Amino acid sequence: MASAGLQFFAFMLALFGAFGDIAATLLPNWKVNADVGSNIITAITQMQGLWMDCTWYSTGMFSCTLKYSVLSLPVYIQAARTTMVLSCILSAFGICITTVGMKCTKLGGDTDSKSHTCFAGGVCFILAGIFGLVPTSWYTREIISNFLDQTIPESSKHEPGGAVYIGFISAGFLLVAGVIFCTSCFKKQQGAWIYPPKQQHFPSTQQENNAGYNLKDYV
Repeated sequence: MASAGLQFFAFMLALFGAFGDIAATLLPNWKVNADVGSNIITAITQMQGLWMDCTWYSTGMFSCTLKYSVLSLPVYIQAARTTMVLSCILSAFGICITTVGMKCTKLGGDTDSKSHTCFAGGVCFILAGIFGLVPTSWYTREIISNFLDQTIPESSKHEPGGAVYIGFISAGFLLVAGVIFCTSCFKKQQGAWIYPPKQQHFPSTQQENNAGYNLKDYV
């Protein structure tokens, strides 16, 4: 029962991680630049994401521009697009697979089949966490390096936005969920290997004695 509860906890972590992964992929605030003019009315906030760039004004109006050209984007943005999409796909596959393999569900067949299915779902979550952690780390490194570069003007420097932090947290959730699913199945199989079922063996001498007694009864 404790193992089933632990798997359910890992499934909830993976669910939050998958939703956060999708949100981080679509949000436009991967990096933020606040440009405050001489008047509070002219204050704007520029945000750049993987798919669009948005500008928010202090008056409440905003405008967004989609990034249609892929080849004109920097390499780290192209890599972030690909890896984040792969992370979302793998996390979705992991949710579908672990739903079948968890102990609290009545799907997936016998215990061994559910254990193998659950292990496969855990591997999907681990890969999804890695694919989500790599672009966020690379993107953050580019933002920090540009911010510390003295040759770049202050108006062109940015800070990490909320989407980056959501990506980090979601990747952590997916990694933890994948490790829990894999270790729970591995411990069960390892216990079966270390403690095999005991088989009762009757000594041959005892069987011969019993046969002797039976012959004496007929004499």
